[in-house]
Amino acid sequence: MAPLAIGGTLMVMVYMGGHISGAHYNPAVSLALVVRGAISVVEMVQYWVAQLLGGIVAAFTASFISGKAVPIHPGSGVSMTSALLVEILYTFALALVVCNVATSKKTEGKGFYGLAIGFTVVCAAFAAGGISGGAFNPAVGTALTVTGGEGFGNIWLYWVGPLIGGAIAGVVFKIQEPA
Repeated sequence: MAPLAIGGTLMVMVYMGGHISGAHYNPAVSLALVVRGAISVVEMVQYWVAQLLGGIVAAFTASFISGKAVPIHPGSGVSMTSALLVEILYTFALALVVCNVATSKKTEGKGFYGLAIGFTVVCAAFAAGGISGGAFNPAVGTALTVTGGEGFGNIWLYWVGPLIGGAIAGVVFKIQEPA
């Protein structure tokens, strides 16, 4: 049930914050928006700082409430190559969905963007959470690494995979919808 809770919470937060900040909760999605030309590099860096701080505060809060750390790591027996490919693939899907439903002129004014974004995370978490740990977001991967008590050996996975996926999504969106 965790993927439903995670995706549902993201959906609600996208609807809540979309009109205020653009609902920027994921550094990889912010990178996709830079590549696709929707925000500047300076804006992206500002979002990254807020995303990382927000993620760390959220992870510490969750650990405090539950009384235990919430670690993140690839599944038992999963190769790093498989985990990396999963992080790339599903972050690509998420970032491309965001580009298409939240930034495209063709979908402007439609109210389904939060559902589409949240449900993309639900599907990704169900399909691949057990493979890579299911971050699909450098802020989540960093926050759970910082608070999870398992060391920093895998943190690269939760930056490299999502950033590659986000960058590819930005390029694909520009091909789909040229200026």
